Amino acid sequence: MENNTAKHFVLQLGSLASLYLSLSFFIVLVFGLINMAMPDAADNVWDISRAEEGIKIGIAMVVVFFPTYLWLTRTVNNNRRKSSDHAYLGLTKWLIYLSLLVGGAVLLGDLVAVIMFFLEGDITTRFILKALSVLVIIGAAFQYYLMDVRGHWMQNEKKSVLFGYIAGAIALVVVGLGVMQIQSPSDAREIKIDNQMIGDLQDMQWRIEDYYRTNNSLPESINEIYGQFTAPTAPEGREAYTFEVTGEKTYKICATFAKDVDLGRNNSYAYPVLEKNNNWDYKAGHWCFEREINDKYLQ
Repeated sequence: MENNTAKHFVLQLGSLASLYLSLSFFIVLVFGLINMAMPDAADNVWDISRAEEGIKIGIAMVVVFFPTYLWLTRTVNNNRRKSSDHAYLGLTKWLIYLSLLVGGAVLLGDLVAVIMFFLEGDITTRFILKALSVLVIIGAAFQYYLMDVRGHWMQNEKKSVLFGYIAGAIALVVVGLGVMQIQSPSDAREIKIDNQMIGDLQDMQWRIEDYYRTNNSLPESINEIYGQFTAPTAPEGREAYTFEVTGEKTYKICATFAKDVDLGRNNSYAYPVLEKNNNWDYKAGHWCFEREINDKYLQ
């Protein structure tokens, strides 16, 4: 009997741990969706990036831990109905009370965070939606366990199962909305390669500027500016980088990109270059960045 009690106790503990993780990252997911659906003029590229990352990690954690929570909870409830071990039932009730305590603390903590967002300039509508989402999500879990400690679900098994189905359906819908807001894995990979290529081109530009500063002329080839080091090469499947001198102080470096740059997510600026050419905007396909040596940065 002691072994069964320990086993059931661990299952209950695992169920609650899965619940805490699911709720926390479900809120992160919902907050990310709210931020993406209602952009603020005060948002910068990092805010957008954080919202996307929040959606991604929220999806991953909810997909893993919420089904785990439902399965463990179902197993725990079945065991409780079959068990006559008062020690086990007493431990389970203590864990449920603990979950209520933690749930209340999480609710208050998340509300504090939401209010902080508002005081730091978050728009009113987003503030209201975030506050409501915290109240609904944590409040629903709090209410479930409050009814559980009173024995309601033990006497109404079908309602308990229905509660689980409804929660699962809501989680599935929110995860689906999250998937619609982020890039597909294949697009994310192509964009990652594009960003890597921009890094290579930026490195080339810095070296070209340094070469001109030292030699008072532009190099004849990219290999010349790297000397004993190996010049960067385009990733597999992409056309080779090209470099062309177009004047005494002008040149262009080119690469082939898979996607148009998304200025809302990636707004990189080159330095030193002329103000009229001070960014790395590009379109999909073969694209060249025309540059001109600026004497102001050569002193």
